[in-house]
Amino acid sequence: MSSASDDRLIVALDVPNALQGLQMASTLGDAVSFYKIGLGMLTGGGLALANELKQDYGKRIFLDMKLFDIGATVESAVRGLAQFDLDFLTVHGDPYVVRAAKEGAGGKDMKILAVTILTSLDRADLDGALIQPGDIPELVTLRAARAFEAGADGVIASPNEAALIRALPEAEGKLIVTPGVRPVGAESGDQKRIATPASAAANGADHIVVGRPIHTAPDPRSAAEAIVAELRSPQAQRPNRG
Repeated sequence: MSSASDDRLIVALDVPNALQGLQMASTLGDAVSFYKIGLGMLTGGGLALANELKQDYGKRIFLDMKLFDIGATVESAVRGLAQFDLDFLTVHGDPYVVRAAKEGAGGKDMKILAVTILTSLDRADLDGALIQPGDIPELVTLRAARAFEAGADGVIASPNEAALIRALPEAEGKLIVTPGVRPVGAESGDQKRIATPASAAANGADHIVVGRPIHTAPDPRSAAEAIVAELRSPQAQRPNRG
């Protein structure tokens, strides 16, 4: 990994197709070593792009599929995806889904990350979906604990909940990956639970996911380098680390 990059920064390639994804990766160069490819790219050559970035450019890949189905289907899907030698894969954090995904991963190095509650949702959204009452941080923390118990290698959670999850006994040795991260001055977009890169890292995030603030910057590479610099700043250090 180039010293210019830091794999704690994952850049979301939320662009329409693989060609634009490759163009963005070329623009970012060695400033970025880890990319997220999600459902929006799936019909635009997302898996092919994932393979090309991994095999030809040596990048790490986070496949953000948020799989959710009956256990047998999840297991089968994950078994197929595990053959691509990717790094992270998301599934919904229901314990039976996590267990099926881990079975499908079959000992491969691909980490199974559980989605707790999407960072674009607030309590009103959960009410509309008939999700049980409770504050979002409490529900996220409970879902994270259950996902860890089911075998998840990590969780996806907003920066606001990262510290609560990191404090769980079940979180020992587990990953916390936080979307909803916005550098100071960036637009919040459709994310409702957001934080800066430094505060997310200080709260216990192992990786942060940033998309539009880099894509839409006048100089995307400089924007990525500024985030890496922030992650390496004293403000990003976890309080309990000596």
